[in-house]
Amino acid sequence: MPDPVPQWWARRQFSRGLAVPYAVGTYRAAWAAYPELIRQYHPELNHGIVLSQIPLGADVLLCWECAVGHRFAATPTEQRQRPGRVRRRSSWCPECAALARPQPVVLGEARAIPARPKTPAPALCTKTPDLPTGTAFLSACAPKPASAAEGALRHALAERLVIADDVTAIKVARPFFRHTEVWPDILLPDLRIAIEYDTVGRHGLEHVGRREDVDRRKDRAVRGAGWEVVRVRMGKLQPLGPFDLPLTTLGATGVTRLIDRLRDIRGALVVDAFLR
Repeated sequence: MPDPVPQWWARRQFSRGLAVPYAVGTYRAAWAAYPELIRQYHPELNHGIVLSQIPLGADVLLCWECAVGHRFAATPTEQRQRPGRVRRRSSWCPECAALARPQPVVLGEARAIPARPKTPAPALCTKTPDLPTGTAFLSACAPKPASAAEGALRHALAERLVIADDVTAIKVARPFFRHTEVWPDILLPDLRIAIEYDTVGRHGLEHVGRREDVDRRKDRAVRGAGWEVVRVRMGKLQPLGPFDLPLTTLGATGVTRLIDRLRDIRGALVVDAFLR
C-alpha cells in the first residue's frame, strides 16, 4: 500500500537520518520528461514537498490537479503510465479520461445490458511480404514521418552518410501489434542499425508512460531480428538502450555525435566507408 505524503516523508527522514531526505531539484531532470505532470503537481496539495524531491518510483500517494480542476490521488508510477494509445491531454487525468469515453445510452425502461461477446484478436496484416527475419524492405503499411524534425534529422544525416531511401521496414520474427514488421524512423541496412527520433511531443504524451513500454518492445523486436537500435532522445527523455543518444538540440554537433555512436556499434572502419 502506498503511504500518504506525510508518512512517506517521515519514513524517508528516519531511514536516511536527514531532516530533508531529498533536496529540492534532486529529481528535476527525471521529471522533466513529463511536462504535463509538472503542470498537474502543486506542492501546497502535498504538504509543501515539491515534485523534484520525489523519486519517480516512490510508493507514495500524491495529490494531482488537472487543467480542468479535477483533483485526484495517484502514485508517481500510476501517473507516468496513464497515457495509452490515445493522444489526448485528458488521458493524464482519470476523471477527464472517463468523461471522454462515450457512455451507453438506454432508452425507455431501465434494463440490464447484456455483456458484449468477446471480440477475437485481430488478424495479422497480410501485406507484409514473406521474407527472412531481419530483411529490410519497402512496406506498404509504413506511416509517413511523424514530424518535420524527424525529416530534418534524416536530411542532415543524409548529407554526411549514405542512407537507403528504398526501405521503410524490418521483417521481425514475432508480431508487433498486427504486423510482422516494424517501421523505424531511419534504416541503415548495410550497418543493420535502426535510428529512432524521440520527443515528448506538443502535449508531453509521446514516448512516456505506456508509450515508453511500446518503444522498449519495439527495440526488442528489432534486436531480435539481428539489428541494433539508436534512439535520439531529445529534451529530458532518458536513454532506454545501451546506444541511445540524449540531445538537447540537434544541429551539426548532434549529427556528429550520432555518427560517432554508429562507429561505437559497428566500428569506424565500417561506418566511415559510407561517409560522403
